[in-house]
Amino acid sequence: MSVYDQPLYYEIAFSYQEVKKQVDFFEEVAKKYSNAPMKRFLDICCGHSPQLRELARRGYEAVGLDVNPRTLEYLRLKAQEENLKVETVEGDMNDFRLEKKCDFVFLLSRSLYVDSNRQFLQHLDCVANMLISGGLYLLENFPLELLKEHREDWTVAQGEIEVRTIFETKVVDELEELYEDKLTLEVKDNGKRSVYSTTAYTKNIAPQELMTLLETNGKFRLVGWFENLDFLPLKTVKGYNMIILSKMK
Repeated sequence: MSVYDQPLYYEIAFSYQEVKKQVDFFEEVAKKYSNAPMKRFLDICCGHSPQLRELARRGYEAVGLDVNPRTLEYLRLKAQEENLKVETVEGDMNDFRLEKKCDFVFLLSRSLYVDSNRQFLQHLDCVANMLISGGLYLLENFPLELLKEHREDWTVAQGEIEVRTIFETKVVDELEELYEDKLTLEVKDNGKRSVYSTTAYTKNIAPQELMTLLETNGKFRLVGWFENLDFLPLKTVKGYNMIILSKMK
């Protein structure tokens, strides 16, 4: 089964995230780079999204988009348990619509899964259509780094559940700048052992390539590349980064 079909274990695996710090940063970004108040936030590829729950806790409208119905159901249940209102939408990040536009969109944890420049432009069109003029789009860990192999391995325990997470990246097509991400969860739950794994493919986007794509799309301006969760301008190409875009009129 996919790791995304196991939202409890996924939440434990990524429970190290500094959610309040992330949401504090979103609020600072909104104050710094938008002339309009940011009231409605959309999390693309949201998963269990503790970020949306924190936003709802602070009084914002919170909307989560994900292609996986199991993880959306988990998010709804968690929000209900915490007496919070979170709207969920099942849909593809490259082909979706909402009933109401948003002020601030974010996509976290290197979750931009596009396999070509054409699909990235389609993604930008979808986001632009769902953003107000002057709205912001924040992408965390945007794939600006050079194509290379990479591996991370960590373990988190909560009560009787222990989750070991293995994240691996490898190049599958240098000419197309495509790489493979493999996420594996090795779970011990009250003595029972299980393994869940998901593989996804996405395209690397170099900095100058991004500028050309934004110009082609014509709906966003680049606010800047930044160090992760910081307003320091990014000076070298690295994996931990974020970009901020502003929707043009």
